[in-house]
Amino acid sequence: MAITVVQSLGMGAFGMSSGGEPVSTSAMARVTGALLCLIVAGIHVIDQGGFPGDKGPDYVAIGYYVLEGVAILTAIALAADLARLGWFVAIGVALGPLVGYVLSRGPGLPGYTDDIGNWTEPLGLASLLVEAMLLVLASMMFVRSLRRAQPVTHVISAPQPPSF
Repeated sequence: MAITVVQSLGMGAFGMSSGGEPVSTSAMARVTGALLCLIVAGIHVIDQGGFPGDKGPDYVAIGYYVLEGVAILTAIALAADLARLGWFVAIGVALGPLVGYVLSRGPGLPGYTDDIGNWTEPLGLASLLVEAMLLVLASMMFVRSLRRAQPVTHVISAPQPPSF
């Protein structure tokens, strides 16, 4: 899957296009973001015991399904160069599970107390790492996309001295 995403963007190894030209930072960031989204989805499929999984209560299982689906769609959006939308949704793909991790391990969730105090579960820590990387990358790229979108409305020039 990862190779397919990279090939669909016309990228070869080491940041070079298949024609040998350097690939833009934006394209590299989109591929990285897409892969991170797919990893988030994969981690949650593993955590729920496969697909459809056996995570309970029902609202937690539905949350997992929604996260996995949105993460895959976000990876597709980033690969298809729908960057601003992709980066915006990627922030949610990262934040949602981060908040869920803290709530499920801290106070617990209604009907879901299995993970209270389980802060060092290896899969949970791997998930935190991937989600933190995605959050940082997506936030930076989303802000960058907003800056690029702002049109220049006027240019102020320095006053010219009078000529005599």
